[in-house]
Amino acid sequence: KKAYCEGELDKAEDKVKELELSLKDSETAIDKMKGDIAKLAEDITALEAGIKSLDKSVAEATQQRKEENAEHKELMASDGTAKEVLLWAKNRLNRF
Repeated sequence: KKAYCEGELDKAEDKVKELELSLKDSETAIDKMKGDIAKLAEDITALEAGIKSLDKSVAEATQQRKEENAEHKELMASDGTAKEVLLWAKNRLNRF
């Protein structure tokens, strides 16, 4: 009976040690995951800042293209007017 109890006690102690190691491994994994989560949160924050910066750049570029387009349209309109004036002058000169 004593030998059986000692055997069971050894098994129980081995099981306790196994569970303690498993617990330590789990705690280590949890700590690593917390670190990974913190790193990912930093990455997300950096990416959000990058997206905001990109959105601002796109808005500025769009505004610049609109201004350039308006200038181009104005130039084309004045070129058309100049062509008409030159054509009128040419026709007037051809009458002489």
